[in-house]
Amino acid sequence: MPKNNLLSEQLNYIGASQTPTHLHLCSYNAEHLDRQDGKEIDDLIPYLRKDAINWIQIHGFQNIEAIQRICQHFNVDFLTMQDILNSKHLTKIEEHETYNVVILKLLFSSEDTYLPQQMAVIQGENFLLTFVERETDFFNDINTALEKNVLKIRNRQSDFLLSVILNSVMTSFMSIISDFEDGLEDLEEGLLSPGQDNVPGIEDIQQYRRNFRLIRKCILPFKEEIINLLHTTDNDLLHKANRPFFDDVNDHLQFVLQTLEGCRDMISALVDLYLSNNDQRMNSIMKQLTVVSTIFIPLTFLAGIWGMNFQWMPELGWKYGYLFAWALMFALVVVIYFYFKRKKWY
Repeated sequence: MPKNNLLSEQLNYIGASQTPTHLHLCSYNAEHLDRQDGKEIDDLIPYLRKDAINWIQIHGFQNIEAIQRICQHFNVDFLTMQDILNSKHLTKIEEHETYNVVILKLLFSSEDTYLPQQMAVIQGENFLLTFVERETDFFNDINTALEKNVLKIRNRQSDFLLSVILNSVMTSFMSIISDFEDGLEDLEEGLLSPGQDNVPGIEDIQQYRRNFRLIRKCILPFKEEIINLLHTTDNDLLHKANRPFFDDVNDHLQFVLQTLEGCRDMISALVDLYLSNNDQRMNSIMKQLTVVSTIFIPLTFLAGIWGMNFQWMPELGWKYGYLFAWALMFALVVVIYFYFKRKKWY
């Protein structure tokens, strides 16, 4: 049974990642960009600069004390620490006096399914902390953009970096949902061609339904949270000049949600199509059985008559009776077959 986190003074990591805790610092401004790695915040404190944006990437939650010291250094409260360490926490965006908190889910492909991973972002005036459970290359493009100063990213405030990270999350979901939609179209094509080999089964559709629920669970709560963030007017950490970039994040989110809604309709249509194909296959089997039964009914009738042992049956003493019986049966089969062909019943 889950424990009430308000009744505990201990921090605990709720998750399954075994990634050791390690830190990457990217300190940048318009003129300089410096990088440092470490295992504790003490390793990075000498390199933190007041005249720069200090972005610390924290990977792995095994060292809870290290996580706690990082948060305490930037005056992050205890409840936020608990939320960061809870990999099952719902998506949310919170505004605090000196920082903003964003907790959301990332999805990574794994064979036929997706693996969710929590990411927490703490954005302050001149710092940004990102907490992820495992080692990931998710931030590689952002690091490259910082090195090349794309769109003058190093000249902007920390909230612009936050918008870039959120946009990367939305871009990731857009890629996932695009592949998801393509997979559904391939599945539909397979179901519309029932004569080919490896016709998709209900288990394939069920896998897409499970993935759909997972994607929806990860992205849908972000809808209300981002709206609340966009409507905030008294948040000093979100500058007016960078508001359009958060609007862009919202636009991408709306695209993902609309596409996801279309995927839901497609999945429902695929279930109906699968059931319709099953009915057609059943009808085809029943038609074949009916044809066979119809052919053999008159043959069984004739065999039953000539199988009776009455003494005065004229055909029993006829020299060509056996041959006549075979000829009559064969003729009946041919007549019935061509009759079905002409009526297009078979």
